[in-house]
Amino acid sequence: MTAARRATLGTVITFFIRALIFLVSAALGLIAADLLLEGFTIDWSDWWGFVLAIVIFAVIQSILSPWVFKITRRHAPAMLGGIGIIATFVALIIVVLVPRAGLTITEPIAWILAPVIVWLVTALATWLLPPLFIKKQVSERRAA
Repeated sequence: MTAARRATLGTVITFFIRALIFLVSAALGLIAADLLLEGFTIDWSDWWGFVLAIVIFAVIQSILSPWVFKITRRHAPAMLGGIGIIATFVALIIVVLVPRAGLTITEPIAWILAPVIVWLVTALATWLLPPLFIKKQVSERRAA
């Protein structure tokens, strides 16, 4: 295998590991909100719905974050610190509107607290999970 192919393969693997970490962090955030909030409900009887909710949430949030950053920087620079929570709130709205996503939010307090909880858990997970995967990847390379 040539060096260029090895580098490309490494880039692809890194991309998939990052995507997996983001999906896992989204799942952890949604599960935490389900456990902590009245009125935030994941339909556990339809696990495909939960998988759909995770994927939709992760994709929407990853698309919205740069867009919200750009709009906020241009029109409301004082709100730049809340970009993640705003993007999380909009992603939750979209996921709730998808009929088969298996996620419902019924209480007003859940609408207020869910974005904060999901954002916080997702942020912590995306910060804490990569070292676990990187450590494993480094030890596998050393063993090879």
